Amino acid sequence: MTTQTNPYPARLEVDYPEELDRLSTFFRLIWILPIAVIVGFLSAAGEGMLGAVMLMILFRLKYPRWWFDFTRELTRLETRFAAYLALLTDRYPSTDEEQSVRLEIDYPDAERDLNRWLPLVKWLLAVPHYVVLAFLLTGAVFAVLIAWFAILFTGRFPRELFDYVVGVGRWGLRVQAYAVLLVTDRYPPFSLR
Repeated sequence: MTTQTNPYPARLEVDYPEELDRLSTFFRLIWILPIAVIVGFLSAAGEGMLGAVMLMILFRLKYPRWWFDFTRELTRLETRFAAYLALLTDRYPSTDEEQSVRLEIDYPDAERDLNRWLPLVKWLLAVPHYVVLAFLLTGAVFAVLIAWFAILFTGRFPRELFDYVVGVGRWGLRVQAYAVLLVTDRYPPFSLR
């Protein structure tokens, strides 16, 4: 488990909403379509850059700051999008504002913090996380469906379900930071917190 003195290099927090809009919740899958197109295009562009990052680490032991900044901001946008889709917030995902979703990723010192050869096998080392996350994500989908009905009737996302869905997102972010974004060689903890 991470400690306050040495937190994991990728962190996610989402503010708990006291009340959610029932109309926005009911039509969420329709209202999210415009931003889904934008996120889809940007995500496709970002995938090619990640391959280049792996090659830069492998051959030059560098992680260019501008590539890091782009992938961090893209990950923030994708996370705001996912939070809106999962009913964790009513605020329409902004392309540049933090809103109620705070995601931090520490910039790595590639020469000191990253192993040159590890990007070749990180995807394989992360397989246990992918297996566990598949089950957790299935549970998160059911939690969001239950929360959808709860929000329609009460205007509130049940706190326990909210914490679970955010925890799954936090776990997924740590695995993404390790195996995909390549910003850390610290193996992600098996934890929702």
